[in-house]
Amino acid sequence: MNQCPSKVWKIAWLPGLVFCGIASLHTSAHAHEQMTVSLHNRQNAAVNNITDGDVVKVEVTLTTAATKATEVIFELLPNNKPVAKCTIASGAKTCAAESLSTLGWFWGADGKSLSARTIRAASALTKEPATTEVRVAPRPVVMVHGFMSGAPTWAAYSQTFLPPLGLTGFAVGDGKADGVMNTGDTSKPTMRTNTLAENAAILGRYIAGVKNKTKAEMVDIVAHSMGGLISRYYIDRLMQERDVAQLVMLGSPHGGSDCSGLPSALGFYAPASLELRPAYLREVFNKQITHRRGVPFFMLAGNPILQSFKAPCTGVPSDVVVAKESASAITGPIVEMPILHTDMTKSEEVFQKFVRGHLQKQPGEFPNETDPPSATNSIEPVQFTQVFKGRVNAGGTKELNVNLDQVAVASFALFDPSRSLDLTVRGASGNVIELKADVNGLIKVDDPATMVHLGYGFENPKPGPWKVTLTATAKTPSDGADFALSARVVGGAVLRANASQLLPPLKQPVTFTGALELPSKTLTNTTIKAVIRQPDGKEEELVLSNGKADWTPAETGVHGVDIIAQANAPDGSPIERTTFLAIEVQPAAEKAQRNFTLLIAAAGALLLLALWWLWRKFTRRNHA
Repeated sequence: MNQCPSKVWKIAWLPGLVFCGIASLHTSAHAHEQMTVSLHNRQNAAVNNITDGDVVKVEVTLTTAATKATEVIFELLPNNKPVAKCTIASGAKTCAAESLSTLGWFWGADGKSLSARTIRAASALTKEPATTEVRVAPRPVVMVHGFMSGAPTWAAYSQTFLPPLGLTGFAVGDGKADGVMNTGDTSKPTMRTNTLAENAAILGRYIAGVKNKTKAEMVDIVAHSMGGLISRYYIDRLMQERDVAQLVMLGSPHGGSDCSGLPSALGFYAPASLELRPAYLREVFNKQITHRRGVPFFMLAGNPILQSFKAPCTGVPSDVVVAKESASAITGPIVEMPILHTDMTKSEEVFQKFVRGHLQKQPGEFPNETDPPSATNSIEPVQFTQVFKGRVNAGGTKELNVNLDQVAVASFALFDPSRSLDLTVRGASGNVIELKADVNGLIKVDDPATMVHLGYGFENPKPGPWKVTLTATAKTPSDGADFALSARVVGGAVLRANASQLLPPLKQPVTFTGALELPSKTLTNTTIKAVIRQPDGKEEELVLSNGKADWTPAETGVHGVDIIAQANAPDGSPIERTTFLAIEVQPAAEKAQRNFTLLIAAAGALLLLALWWLWRKFTRRNHA
């Protein structure tokens, strides 16, 4: 016999003689070593069910102690991607990798969902890798509505777009979790709205409720318009441990919307309408809300309006109420699509081409966002003529004279919440102009939750008085229809105005300055005034003598300040311009200090009371 069985080995050989031995007696001590792998949550409990985005630890255990330090590599199947590693020390049986995020574990390379993932652990100590399977649920999608809106705006997402992907949508205010934001109620326009900070606190409560209901540690946020600002505030100021995987924003006005001057002129939807002013967003909000806490931001800007005369109250490109310049006022990747602002939450194209790809990101596709450099304000202020406001009685009319000087573009915007008024335009020649979409950019927005309901414009309009007649119709409410109308102009005179401070303490003077300029020409009869709208709705008017006036705030909160200038050109024709500021008055320093002192005193009194109670209890026990 000169051959050994497969399970034995040849230990000596002589002609015609073979000595065979049992191979297993001399193989490596770890040839039959067993290794198990397990997944643990933040509380170090073993789990086999997680939600995409949860933080976990992977651990391996040997049946016998290792004879030397050995590295273990953990891979995520099916793409065999290394996700963690640890080292089993000599004489030890276990090791655990550092905590790792499971962001993207629900999605495979083909864009299909993976309800389960396999973790494989490979080591030189064992012949075969060890594996464990974990079931993965998708991250919840929290949807945040914008100005004058609510949870129903996300119906297409909740009912149509998300379910086929296996995703569940939670729209703030839908009752699935606690929290209802107030960004303006179209049925109660004069009722106070919440501030951005107040709505952000409600968003935080809602997210906490969603996490508790789904047992998820992270959510995706999809936000529309002002909802993006609310979400930024939450992430910067209120989020404790990171619980937002990413923030996807649709048409969010990071640089403000000049259209907000229309509802705020009527005192509607304050303070939200004032917080949407470019002066507030660029000079107050963006200079304070800068931290991203690792959350990546993604932005969409609508650009269906490319010609300036077709944009009622913004620069171009524009989605009607938010210009691209505003949507991109903060650092971050931005995509443009020809979609109107009011259509963004119901557009399947927006979902399929922009939102869906972010929701289906795979492991490794979530950058850890760093805070961008401070935003700079290099944007020229948009110029408006006088803002007209009032009410058209049932069966009545209102005639408005808008004085246009020599300008390249004049675009008109009408804010008519009832959407019931007819409008007639007579040019400076006195002729009625038939407004058309292709010629004048005529646009009608049949949505109560918007700042513009009708817009139209002209290139190189004839200077002089333009008469706009508003007429009630059968649809006009019996108590009449409120309106605000403005004309945005490009070219001609420029009004430059500012305030000495935009976050003044209570009762500390603020200086307003303003100057109306017409290149290479001298204006006469110039008058400039500031109309200040206080948080309680009351208005105060100041005349800027020599372009300057001081004002002392008597109430905290956001104040709207309209700087209005009128003058005559060298030929005697009238010129009028308006610009919009916003000031947030802070509590007085001494008041804040007094409140802090009272708080300390109250805490001290409670401590003394507790000590007295303990002393009394101790002495009674001793006497007993």
